[in-house]
Amino acid sequence: MRQRYNDFNTYLKNIFGCRVQKITIDAGLSCPNRDGTISTGGCLYCNVRGSGTGAHTKGLSVVDQIVTAKSALFKRYKATKFIAYFQSFTNTYGPFNTLKHLYEQALSVEDVVGISIGTRPDCIDEPILDLLQGYVDNYLVWIEYGLQSANDSTLALINRGHDFSCFKAAVDATKNRGINICAHVILGLPQEKKVHMLQTARAIADMAIDGIKLHLLYVVKGTKLDKLYHTNKYRCLEQNEYIDIVCDFLERIPKHIVIQRLTGDPHPNELVAPTWSLKKAETIALIRKKLETRDTWQGKYVDG
Repeated sequence: MRQRYNDFNTYLKNIFGCRVQKITIDAGLSCPNRDGTISTGGCLYCNVRGSGTGAHTKGLSVVDQIVTAKSALFKRYKATKFIAYFQSFTNTYGPFNTLKHLYEQALSVEDVVGISIGTRPDCIDEPILDLLQGYVDNYLVWIEYGLQSANDSTLALINRGHDFSCFKAAVDATKNRGINICAHVILGLPQEKKVHMLQTARAIADMAIDGIKLHLLYVVKGTKLDKLYHTNKYRCLEQNEYIDIVCDFLERIPKHIVIQRLTGDPHPNELVAPTWSLKKAETIALIRKKLETRDTWQGKYVDG
């Protein structure tokens, strides 16, 4: 079967020759959009856990989290190499020495071959980039910038706290350092139509990014989005809508860009809607089927 998009697992296997899995780390860091530096409310869709696992509040160190996950991932996927993924909240937001210690704890664990840092484009500076650049000779290094949309009015509506020019500046500061750049994009944001989502695809297609994560906007308990949903001011995408938009989006993304994710992973006990978002494997299979049915592929409209 033809490879219709540049998937992350194949990318990693081509580099390391084996199954490589990300290990999600909760380092107990905060976010300027919650602690009052920018705002105290956070983004419209974010709850108090900030996409975290809660491992830090249970007293688990970075090393503890990795060691525990390694065993589980080997049993499930036969993975033998791992990438430490600092996911929850903003993982370049904190004292430099604290961040350095956290990153190097992760890299000290046996069979960890890389590190991926989830952060905001307004929370990066030269010392942190220099630190990450110092790892690239020995490890695979990714930085993941939460963009969500290239539409400034959408970013203001969701209380993101930065604009698209901020994302562009972060990419410019990061490129040419050997650090791989991943952009996070959310599909189905309030007041966005398909045309706006595809504008985001076109806006980032020519930038110096190496990967993209696509997320479905789902409603989580206790968020501002939850209130909008229950007052009928927000409608979730249907599964078929989402699948069509993802395929359209991929057609506008150059084929050299790695697609790290096609949809998200809501916590079942926190999810309000849509319920189909819990069917991740089914949704991915349907996206692949749709690409086949349409005889289309990543980069169709942008690659020569």
